[in-house]
Amino acid sequence: GRTLLVLLLSATVSLLGGLIFGYELGIISGALLQLQIDFHLSCFKQEVLVSSLLIGALLASLVGGILIDRHGRRRAILVSNLVLLFGSLILTLAKSFIGLVIGRVTVGFAISISSMACCIYVSEMVAAHQRGLLVSLYEAGITVGILLSYALNYIFADMAEGWRYMFGLAIAPTAMQFLSILFLPVNPVKLNSWDSDCQKGLIQLQTAEDREVAKREPYKEKNYSFLDLFRTRDNMRRRTLVGLGLVLFQQFTGQPNVLGYASKIFHSVGFQSNSSAILASVGLGAIKVVATLVAMAFADKAGRRVLLIAGCVVMAVSVTTIGLTSCIVPLAMARDCAAAADPKASHNLTQHPLTPLSSQPAGSHVPPALGEGSSQAGPGSAATKSLTKVFAGAQSREVVTDSFLTWKMGLASQSKKETVESSGPPFGGAPLTEHMVLNWITLLSMMAFVSAFSIGFGPMTWLVLSEIYPAGIRGRAFAFCNSFNWAANLLISLSFLDLIDAIGFSWMFLLYGLMGVMAVIFIYLFVPETKGQSLEEIDQQFSRKR
Repeated sequence: GRTLLVLLLSATVSLLGGLIFGYELGIISGALLQLQIDFHLSCFKQEVLVSSLLIGALLASLVGGILIDRHGRRRAILVSNLVLLFGSLILTLAKSFIGLVIGRVTVGFAISISSMACCIYVSEMVAAHQRGLLVSLYEAGITVGILLSYALNYIFADMAEGWRYMFGLAIAPTAMQFLSILFLPVNPVKLNSWDSDCQKGLIQLQTAEDREVAKREPYKEKNYSFLDLFRTRDNMRRRTLVGLGLVLFQQFTGQPNVLGYASKIFHSVGFQSNSSAILASVGLGAIKVVATLVAMAFADKAGRRVLLIAGCVVMAVSVTTIGLTSCIVPLAMARDCAAAADPKASHNLTQHPLTPLSSQPAGSHVPPALGEGSSQAGPGSAATKSLTKVFAGAQSREVVTDSFLTWKMGLASQSKKETVESSGPPFGGAPLTEHMVLNWITLLSMMAFVSAFSIGFGPMTWLVLSEIYPAGIRGRAFAFCNSFNWAANLLISLSFLDLIDAIGFSWMFLLYGLMGVMAVIFIYLFVPETKGQSLEEIDQQFSRKR
């Protein structure tokens, strides 16, 4: 009974941790539509508000590892819950732009700490044959959280100061996670007393033979300094290479930016109305949820390596297909909100074949790209860059009236007018049917890309990171790799449009395809299979292998 209770509570903590993470990433989309009216936010201020969560998360990844290793995983989650409650209250009661930024930085700090501590805590709490399932549950929570945030965006969009409810509702799952973890053990893994823990039912060793091995070869906890991550001691340098390789390839294979153009692809295949755009967004989110559930089911059966390699292969093929089809059928995108806002600007469809999501029907309260946060999950939250583009585009319309509803209707009609203007055959004599076929190929490729990411890099990166390091430095190592994830995320968001100006949209996506091929080679050569092994066995395997 105790074992089952621990298992259920661990699953609850993992799922709620992911749900909170996804909710906070997604909720800003709908809130910003109201905030820019209530606080008269300029384009720059909107970008600051969206990016402030990223800044808080990056700060947390720099200091969070020390908190997790020195004070324990459970305590780190409890502290992150309290900080998140505080940040949510600041946002809910905010009276100024500064208050909103402070609240978002606080929330970003809290969800980053929580994401790291949850993955590590759950991986240490459960049996080897259940670890893949329960750590992947965190990623599933992220996708559900994003879906939930978009639904609430829609519900509160017409309510006066509805953004206060949007931010405030994050308090409920945070309080539930806080209460759930109070009933879990303080130290789930006592590395020097495996057998006593087995008798207590905290760690289920799979067979009697495993138990005998644990008795004969007691695992001794070692102390590590941060610099040991770069030394040959216990093969730590190779572990760091594996961790950094996974988080960097997760970003550089283009997942955030492919999602950034989701709504334009939806429009190109005929999703023109507000309700259609919402439906398409929710549909993409549902695909992510299903794909993540598939990853959960197979993580402990097929193994981490198989899912990572399979996911990377499909991602490389999909993104290459998008690059090739965009050579024939360019997607229309605006350069940035300032350019779009300037009536004298010449960034029109013919001169600038690239525009982020701003061409979505603006009356839609659901941002078009669902699942940006999976990077994750993973903790690596790739949503920020995409959301910045979304909201920058929203500001560009500069339609401010006393009534929020009137404002939305104005945007919708403007968007509809744009759609009509650009609905003719865009390429001279190109037949419309061929054009539509290529657009559908692009859409299906994007859906395949999203599914592959949710099966491979999305959940598996964080699962492998929570397994490959010794317990004594696991928190600091995880946080170190996570900081590179956030930094790469920021770098890509700042450089993406400049790179497209330099080399073109098609070449950019073909480059992502090449990165996907390199990721497959990297995983094949460097990432070991860890399914079915205890954390101690994984550590010993790494220590022996040169």
